[in-house]
Amino acid sequence: MRHTAGNVDLTPFIDFKEALGVWLKIGCLGFGGPAGQIALMHRILVDEKKWVEESRYLHALNFCMLLPGPEAQKLATYVGWLLHGTRGGLAAGILFVLPGALIMLAVSLLYVMGQGIPAVDGALFGIKAAVLVIVIEALLRIGRRGLKTRLLLGVAAAAFVGIFFFDLPFPLIVAAAGAIGFFTTIDNNSVQRTENPGAWRQSVRAALVGLGLWLAPMALVLLTFGTGHVLLDIAAFFSKLAVVSFGGAYALLAYMAQQAVESYAWMSAPEMVDGLGLAETLPGPLIKVTQFVGFLAAYRDPAPFSPIVAAVVGAALTTWVTFTFPMMLIFAGAPFIEQLRSKARLSGALTAITAAVVGVILNLTLWFALHVLFARVDEARAGPLRWYAFDPATLDWKAAVLALVAALLMLRLHRGLVETVAVMAFAGMLSRLLH
Repeated sequence: MRHTAGNVDLTPFIDFKEALGVWLKIGCLGFGGPAGQIALMHRILVDEKKWVEESRYLHALNFCMLLPGPEAQKLATYVGWLLHGTRGGLAAGILFVLPGALIMLAVSLLYVMGQGIPAVDGALFGIKAAVLVIVIEALLRIGRRGLKTRLLLGVAAAAFVGIFFFDLPFPLIVAAAGAIGFFTTIDNNSVQRTENPGAWRQSVRAALVGLGLWLAPMALVLLTFGTGHVLLDIAAFFSKLAVVSFGGAYALLAYMAQQAVESYAWMSAPEMVDGLGLAETLPGPLIKVTQFVGFLAAYRDPAPFSPIVAAVVGAALTTWVTFTFPMMLIFAGAPFIEQLRSKARLSGALTAITAAVVGVILNLTLWFALHVLFARVDEARAGPLRWYAFDPATLDWKAAVLALVAALLMLRLHRGLVETVAVMAFAGMLSRLLH
């Protein structure tokens, strides 16, 4: 299918089978988080294949960043839709996620079966140190890019104080930041709207079908097991997370980790760090760490299934509700993308959300650092205030040394993410085997 905006043909003819091979290749090679994945797609789709003009690619990326969900997956879905309509968008979005999800499932199975084996435990110990530095590097990178004015610095500081000391909900912080950015931006652009007959009909149909598919597994779990079952908790929690997943995976991790560890007791804090380390080293969106959480949650409360069957169902359910919603938004919004160029207030909202994300990632950095470096960390409260109390005597000096080595590799020597994680896994194995 060839897509047009008005009378302007947007895409060349591309063989669908060739496109399937390209999307599968991107899904298998999508290492390095959203920055690496967006760069990979740019090289293949814009530079090598010349299927999409750079200006259109960047415009689509800006649109995708305004919506919740992993921006790289949304961008792939939109380009697939642009080239081959609905089937192209489905193929691109699914193949972008599927290889990494299957590998993550296999690694999760190895994780629960390999606990207690010194080599496995040592590798995960080293990966924890790498994860801490990876989050610090993300904080520095996003901070340099997103905090360019005093207003944005203030938004970041307020977000950090709100989530770290007052335990404010992440969705509330995102909504407040977006509102500040929207209403403090002056929109002087006059945008020429592009005619697209039938756009509203296409959008409403896509939204209704997408919402039905997204919510169907939750309804099935509710009808089958009733309320109070872990699978329903998984479906409801990660569905809510999908709706508020602005700002990338790092913005969500603190909220998700605290809920999974402290509210639902699905896993321990070190296991949460393990999950992020595994997600960092595998292809696909970083937010697939949610699959690891759903896997462990169902594995530890399996009735009426066996633990392995329950874990696989929990992982599949989590993956479905995490990635179906962002794809639905792309199909619903795609007919209007050409009408949304130069929307200053939407860009202002996104900029403020990015600033808030810096504050949220700072919260995540401190949370991870405390749980990686100290054996005893307790949550303390006094009225509306909340903080984390730690015992300095429980400092794990081996973890501290490994974290310093990881920082040297990434921040000083600028080694790659996968290389750093591999080196730290090996170092962790040596530390445990020698001990």
